[in-house]
Amino acid sequence: MTLRVATLTASLILVHLTLRVALGLGNEAPDLFLIAVLIGSRHLSLGAGAALGFGVGLIEDSFAMSSFGATVFALTVAGTAGAQTRHLFVGNSWTFLICYFGLGKLIRDLLSWLASDPAIRSTFSDQFAFESPLLALYAGVVGTLISLLALRGTLRG
Repeated sequence: MTLRVATLTASLILVHLTLRVALGLGNEAPDLFLIAVLIGSRHLSLGAGAALGFGVGLIEDSFAMSSFGATVFALTVAGTAGAQTRHLFVGNSWTFLICYFGLGKLIRDLLSWLASDPAIRSTFSDQFAFESPLLALYAGVVGTLISLLALRGTLRG
């Protein structure tokens, strides 16, 4: 991982905490934790990508009032998958990045939903017919813009 990618990943984590925790924006702010994990893990080995996802998920779950561990699980899987994508996809075209971040958000939401307590989670149809596709598009666009603007000139953008 280069210094530029490490700085971007740490900055995204801090901005996420500022927007969602300090300012209380919730889903109005993009899921910058996921974007940070997907960008960072793409430049790391499999184990380091999983560790990044685990650490970031632990930070997010420390602010959760219930279902502790659901986000840790989802972001660990996302970090692991992100580390594997660099072997399958080379480059940083905007079409790849939108799909990468959008599918990452959908998978993260699905895994978090499956691992959370059934008594407190929303119904599957409400979550995945309306909310998650819009949030995935939002994360895809924001993640693509961040990657193309901040990581211009890197090999695995």
